[in-house]
Amino acid sequence: MKIILSIDPVRFPLTGIGRYTFELARHLKEIAQIEQLRFFSGYRFTDDLPKAVQSSKPNIFSPSNLGRTILKNSLTVEMYRLISTPIKRYALRGYSDYVYHGPNFYLPSFEGPSVCTFHDLSMFTWAHCSPPERVKYMRKEITLTLKRTDMLITDSEYTRQEVAAYFGWPLEKIRAVPLACSADFRPRTANELIPVLRKHGLNLHGYSLYVGTIEPRKNLDVLLDAYTLLPPSVRQQWPLVLIGYHGWRSEHLHARIKAAVSEGWVHYLGFVDTDELPLIYAGARVFVFPSLYEGFGLPVLEAMASGIPVVCSNASTLPEVAGDAAAMCEPQDVEALSNLIVMGLEDEIWRGKAIKKGLLQAAGFSWKRCAEETLAVYREVI
Repeated sequence: MKIILSIDPVRFPLTGIGRYTFELARHLKEIAQIEQLRFFSGYRFTDDLPKAVQSSKPNIFSPSNLGRTILKNSLTVEMYRLISTPIKRYALRGYSDYVYHGPNFYLPSFEGPSVCTFHDLSMFTWAHCSPPERVKYMRKEITLTLKRTDMLITDSEYTRQEVAAYFGWPLEKIRAVPLACSADFRPRTANELIPVLRKHGLNLHGYSLYVGTIEPRKNLDVLLDAYTLLPPSVRQQWPLVLIGYHGWRSEHLHARIKAAVSEGWVHYLGFVDTDELPLIYAGARVFVFPSLYEGFGLPVLEAMASGIPVVCSNASTLPEVAGDAAAMCEPQDVEALSNLIVMGLEDEIWRGKAIKKGLLQAAGFSWKRCAEETLAVYREVI
């Protein structure tokens, strides 16, 4: 079996789709049944995965970087399309005996069998949460991908059903292959945690935690409302820590966060180094994730693997990821979410059960399994 894997999304620091592509590539390399595994980056082949020191300079041909580089207006989008399409087609000629895998929605014109991973449908169902030119570009590219690909991979069964229904695509040509989280997310000792927590002004098991982009789709208005319902003494004892990039149309959220920070019950850390993030997870009292829509919900898995109780919404894919380990409620139910947060902070019996269930649930996900199930999809298209 011969495979070409696009590694365009692999940019450091690794997040989301970049992490998925990096881990998939690493584990595919370990599978003996794969005779040749070639990585395709931009418009050329490369023998090795990027390292952090190699990724400081953006690759203009990487779709994962379009939001920062060229997705500013319609003219640059079309220029990119006119330039990149024939270059990629030319670079991939003569490889029809390979399977080409696009891990990030995009699939160039390719003469052999091909597979593409769709992580969610946010560009169609939550378009108002992304820059309009990015939405326009991705919609056009996804439509082309559906014409080119032989099979699709999704991160969850929920997204598998959603893609089939939305596009009228045959369900038998879509496979759900769950993601995993890094082994860095695990329970830690106090000695491991305290130096990093002290650096960020945090106390061991002295805070609630949210990790994710600061954007409307993550339902942070409801989270802030729910935390406001907590007694002031509870909010002061266990402040809410928020970690994540500034998202699209997040000005209102940041204004609320700034006000809560000034009142002393929110800490906003912004982006946190990859080495420190697992430690901040493991040092939390409870993890809260009331998102309205996810393609998978990796932060929930990371929290469970870290030995932290989880409170989340029951929206989209989150029940698949959390199983029966998390306390869940409807995403817009502020009072229910507030009550669950109190339970996560104060109910020691529930906390103990949630930690044990969460560790067991998280153990069922692995990048080795992800690679093996992806290999099975390659076999199908061959």
